[in-house]
Amino acid sequence: MHYDFDMGLFHVGCKIINPANSKSAVVAKILVDTGAESTRINSSILDKIGIEPRKKDLQFQMAKGEIIARSVGYAVLQVNKSETVDEVVFAQKGDLQLLGARALEGLNLKVDSRTKRLVAAGPIVVATAVPPRFGQLVRVPVIEKKQQRLTQKKKSGRAAAKRAK
Repeated sequence: MHYDFDMGLFHVGCKIINPANSKSAVVAKILVDTGAESTRINSSILDKIGIEPRKKDLQFQMAKGEIIARSVGYAVLQVNKSETVDEVVFAQKGDLQLLGARALEGLNLKVDSRTKRLVAAGPIVVATAVPPRFGQLVRVPVIEKKQQRLTQKKKSGRAAAKRAK
């Protein structure tokens, strides 16, 4: 596979940590690839820090359409001050080391293609029961503890009444 490194692709440093024993290794240059879902690390690095394959012979389709089989393990990934736990593919000879889109999401980082850097992605979007009002902070009403206790008493009273029947 040919990558034109002038078209927005770039490398970062990444620390890989084994969550089972805290052994770690640093990959000085790993290609940031938002087109790849998975992160791929040389199997020799993963072996060195004791990361074990947990899923064996998973199939991956390469950009050219070729299907390959690789093992997958679990690692903590650190880029700058961001950290996440993710599945890592045991890359074989000839495979590129890649920091994939799933790891970037877990790290809460996004690509600034103009400066070819990873930057903070901002607040993490979560589901809410209150419809958003664009440009305004939405406050979700909080039920007071006294009101919660009254509601619980009513429910337990109804349950007792049903049992008495």
